[in-house]
Amino acid sequence: MRLFRPALGLAFALLTACAPADAQIEAVWPGAEWERVRNADLAAHGWSREGLDRTFDFIRDSANTTGLVVVDRGRVVFDYGDVEELSYLASVRKSVLAMLYGSWVDDGTIDLDATLGELGVDDVGGLLDIEKRATVRDLITARSGIYHAASNGGDDLANAPERGSREPGSTMLYNNWDFNAAGAVFEQLTGRDIYDEVERQLAVPLRFEDWDRGAQRKSGNLEISRNPAYHMWISTRDMARIGYLMLRGGEWDGEQVMSREWLRTISSVVTPLEEMNPVSRRDGYFGYGYMWWVWDGPGAVGPFEGAYTGRGAIGQWITVLPAVDLVIAHKTNSVYSRTTSWASWQRMVELLLDAKGVSVDRWPWS
Repeated sequence: MRLFRPALGLAFALLTACAPADAQIEAVWPGAEWERVRNADLAAHGWSREGLDRTFDFIRDSANTTGLVVVDRGRVVFDYGDVEELSYLASVRKSVLAMLYGSWVDDGTIDLDATLGELGVDDVGGLLDIEKRATVRDLITARSGIYHAASNGGDDLANAPERGSREPGSTMLYNNWDFNAAGAVFEQLTGRDIYDEVERQLAVPLRFEDWDRGAQRKSGNLEISRNPAYHMWISTRDMARIGYLMLRGGEWDGEQVMSREWLRTISSVVTPLEEMNPVSRRDGYFGYGYMWWVWDGPGAVGPFEGAYTGRGAIGQWITVLPAVDLVIAHKTNSVYSRTTSWASWQRMVELLLDAKGVSVDRWPWS
């Protein structure tokens, strides 16, 4: 396994000379399997065994987690449940699609400023002229101003203003129509199926352990919208590989698999917290990027500075905390008819950061 060694300047070397032992541990990438930190080595890596035991007890007693993988500097320090099981990824699919866009934007195949009208995009019942002025960029930042019903639910369409009342690009609203149309436009412009691109850009270079191309399938009511949802079936431990690629800026075992600049772009705030819609979202702690939820506002400090997450219904997250070099991949499989609540996820994050010895003055959700 090749080590990840960031360039060290003299000032950094002087600072780390007196740093705790765990600060000297270099990051790695997984090979065919994740490297695991043994219980006996947790303290040397900066983790409390007792703190992880408390996390385990909470999940067992108070959550509906079916899979959890916690990666610190490229090593698994904690996992729970069946992390190999393939199951429905829900809205985290959108964050994955944002990643896939990058190489095609870079080579000019996808023009983010092309309008839907120019691309000939339409839908059941027709799009309004003002809606056809929305760009591809508007779709993947949830700012299209198109409030057409999607082929699947699970969004904020019930809070949408009247169709045609918002100029494209002016207002953020989380509407599955945007995201499904973004998938359709991606396939139209690239000539590639989304799932084939997941395989080519992610599953193969990241050496997914559980990828099954045959398990992938689209769904939705095409009488409502012609654009289906492209849900994905990915294991929790492979979700962690996706998060780790994001954390490492697109680099994987010495190769630049994805554009560092693109991954930085999609995980940065486009819509700040104070502009989120519906207005109730402004009481939270997330702004929105390119199909990634990004910590913003007064809560985006300490371990949450620069942090972002993919999030999906039922209890699915790929959470990346660059300030503490941590990835948390969480799955609740819908086939078991249970959900892990947002509050439970927040408590898990609290317990994990406490186990890592991270001091937090005020939690973003408190």
